[in-house]
Amino acid sequence: MDEILYYDRYRGEVCREKVYGDKSLRWTYGTPAGKVALHALVKRALFSHWYGWQMDRPGTRRKIAPFIEEYELDADEFMRRPEEFEHFNAFFYRQLKRSARPIDPDPSKVVFPADGRHLCVPDLANCDGLFVKGEMFDLPTLLGDAELASRYASGSLLLSRLCPVDYHRFHFPAAGLPGPARLINGPLFSVNPIALRQNIQILATNKRTITALTTERLGTVLLMEIGATCVGGIRQTYDPGSPVAKGDEKGYFRFGGSSTITIFEPGRIVFDDDLVEQSAAHRELYARVGDSLGACRLHSDG
Repeated sequence: MDEILYYDRYRGEVCREKVYGDKSLRWTYGTPAGKVALHALVKRALFSHWYGWQMDRPGTRRKIAPFIEEYELDADEFMRRPEEFEHFNAFFYRQLKRSARPIDPDPSKVVFPADGRHLCVPDLANCDGLFVKGEMFDLPTLLGDAELASRYASGSLLLSRLCPVDYHRFHFPAAGLPGPARLINGPLFSVNPIALRQNIQILATNKRTITALTTERLGTVLLMEIGATCVGGIRQTYDPGSPVAKGDEKGYFRFGGSSTITIFEPGRIVFDDDLVEQSAAHRELYARVGDSLGACRLHSDG
């Protein structure tokens, strides 16, 4: 299988992704025996709950220091020292110091909701694919609501993919009033490009949550969290019905890589040039929480 390449906004260069569990992932999605195991066990919630439980065991603390070293994480960003985490899961959904992820102060700017690798679709009605040309998931299936999908059919979308090595809390991309998170149950396939290149519909059928964020400049923004293999849970930490500021924490994923999807009403957002350029090449852009993903574009009709 091909290596996974992404564009690092901060380095200004294309990088090769160092995949956690690479051999297991390629065996599962790239061999006949692996695919049997995938459908018999790996995609099932029980497997991910079991793995998440394993990561809650005190003995997993010994994995933290080697993980930090292997993936070159900056421990100075952490709210807690590495030796203070009770188990690997606590380290995995760690909080960061506020100074580690400053929020773009420009009121016209919308910010990335998560650390990770991002792809954008400026117009869902004219999308030629995400990871592979011509391959796009079904919006009504993703939203579980045909009427809602019709409203956003010509809207804009941001897919943010979090690797196991990333900071795993997700945030509000804009200020507004969030409603409750609605759960849509489904299986738990991997959301790594190795899997998505084979079946992009994984994003539309995996277990997911959806929240409507009512904003002043962007209309109603749909915020989704997508579960994945070995994600022990999607936890919401915000208070539905209470106003939030841009960059406020919304929740976190327990162990495993996962994704968020942000969907904007038609004509509401102008994505940043580097994000549009890399997405057009079907290459993800690496960027962090709080940095600009684009700017609001007010409707001419008010």
